[in-house]
Amino acid sequence: MIRRIIFILILTLLLTSCGAAAATEAPAQVEPSAATEAPATEAPALPLLPDTSTANTAAPTGTALPQPTLAPSITQTETQLPPLLLPTEAVNAPATLVWDGTPTYLGDSQPGYSFRVTYNPDVWALTTDQFGFPALGHRNIPSCVISVTSGRGMPANIVVEHDVLDTGNVTFDVGIGFENGVKKFVTYTGGDGTIVTAFEVSFVEQSDACLADAVTVLSTLRSVPVSQATPQP
Repeated sequence: MIRRIIFILILTLLLTSCGAAAATEAPAQVEPSAATEAPATEAPALPLLPDTSTANTAAPTGTALPQPTLAPSITQTETQLPPLLLPTEAVNAPATLVWDGTPTYLGDSQPGYSFRVTYNPDVWALTTDQFGFPALGHRNIPSCVISVTSGRGMPANIVVEHDVLDTGNVTFDVGIGFENGVKKFVTYTGGDGTIVTAFEVSFVEQSDACLADAVTVLSTLRSVPVSQATPQP
């Protein structure tokens, strides 16, 4: 009987010690799910922005945009020089008068000589041009003028054709100036072996008649000593 009681006590002690050890054992740690745990360094997700790709390509509304106002085109017009003031024709004037002047090519002329042309005072009048130089103005053809000139550059819109005129006394190099296909002026450069000078014949209308009368005057070109030259106006 005593042995049975001792055996029961020992068995009770063993069962008690096993229960306490089980109670004090730390619970096993559960690994967090990779799907639910966010990395510590990962930036928080940004909210999604609305797609605006279709906003810029949307069809325009029914309101039309204002159209720019075009400036009116400007038509360039040629500025005509005022007509020359011609002196009144003298009563009982001689049949011919002379125009003497300084050659325009002094380097190609002998010193001490002037040029001389002869003109009909019923057709021409000796005056000054718009630049203050002596010139012959036609009495019957407006803006038909013979003036002195020399070689110079021409505007880009001027085309010059060259010809030769032999009057018997003088051989002229002729330059015919065209603007947009329209004859605007003609230059005559020549001399008698003593002087070399140049003239320009300009016109607005009746170019053929103006040139014919001008050639009549220029064909009389010759040189005279300065001491015999008629003073210029």
